[in-house]
Amino acid sequence: MNNPNIVIIGAGYGGIMTAVKLQKSLNVNEANITLVNKHNYHYQTTWLHENAAGTLHHDKTRIQINELIDTSKINFVQDTVTKVRPDEKKVTLENGELSYDYLVVGLGFEAATFGISGLKENAFTISSINSARLIRQHIEYNFAKYNNEADKKEERLNLVVGGAGFTGIEFVGELANRVPELCKEYDIPREKVRIINVEAAPTALPGFDPELVEYAMNSLEARGVEFKIGAMIKEVTEDKLIFEKDEKREEIATNTVVWAAGVQGNSLIVDAGFETNRGRIPVRDDLRAPNYDDVFIVGDCAVIMNEETERPYPPTAQIAIQMAEHTAASLTKLVQGDNHLESFTPKIQGTVASLGHSDAIGVVFDDKKLFGWSASAMKKVIDNRYLLKLGGIGLLLKKGKLNLFK
Repeated sequence: MNNPNIVIIGAGYGGIMTAVKLQKSLNVNEANITLVNKHNYHYQTTWLHENAAGTLHHDKTRIQINELIDTSKINFVQDTVTKVRPDEKKVTLENGELSYDYLVVGLGFEAATFGISGLKENAFTISSINSARLIRQHIEYNFAKYNNEADKKEERLNLVVGGAGFTGIEFVGELANRVPELCKEYDIPREKVRIINVEAAPTALPGFDPELVEYAMNSLEARGVEFKIGAMIKEVTEDKLIFEKDEKREEIATNTVVWAAGVQGNSLIVDAGFETNRGRIPVRDDLRAPNYDDVFIVGDCAVIMNEETERPYPPTAQIAIQMAEHTAASLTKLVQGDNHLESFTPKIQGTVASLGHSDAIGVVFDDKKLFGWSASAMKKVIDNRYLLKLGGIGLLLKKGKLNLFK
């Protein structure tokens, strides 16, 4: 009997953790495991806002895949997935094709632009190492350019972030720390630079405790962040953003708009013919796709309903990692002849949002609220715990945020 072929597409939180767990639970003579990713590295999506602001070098955020997997147990293929064909049990790549007995889909997210005019063409998104690096270089270029033009252009120094959710707030927190450094470096008075956060909802950080939201906004405003709450972005052009608030249209002169207000699942999933909701698959309770017993969905491509709130769980790294561990255990069972798979229920162990280097807010340990440096330290502990789980003490020492108080 031939060993089953397990193919994992995508090396984000869900994909890479599935691979790492499988190489520990299955022997070489039990299954053929292949991991496919377009880059030769895994990166920490939750650190990208720091790379984009320029407060953390992108090399700190990415981890070479060959440092994480045992190549005697897992075949790594660096290639780009172009099509998933579940009815044929095949995955098409730019440079070949793979057949599978079991497939793990961890392809990640794409930005959802909600049809806003000019957004896709003129705004940046924090979606990858390369996109984060582009944002950082773009901001630095505009600061450098400002004093080299006779006609000073205010749009070069107006930094607009669309969305005051988790990513948007974390990014403006990093910008608030970075801008004073840039002003000093490029001889620009700090008061000439604006950091503007535009949010359509009636509050920043929707879903967070109001006391934590108030603390976050006060902290960021004290460092120069302007909030436009209840403001709907209508259009983005090369040199301005147009929004509507209280039935009035306003413009902000800017050539730096970073969109952080919505994501959807990978378009390849829709094209594959799976049942989807905004590009994400409402998975069964064992994380398999509807109508496909051989396809598991992890991370941003999956929709899991929270029965208490009757709303989907947010697509977070915490949940993606738990999904990966559950999927690896399920695949191990199936390969070893046990078809009884357990249901998956996320265990939310807390949520912490950073507001810059040494400031944060969060809820941990059964609704205990954290503010300031203690929340910031907890954020670093959470990040370090993931590195330890992924690659052991060696990876933690190499990539970890070991100074908890800075």
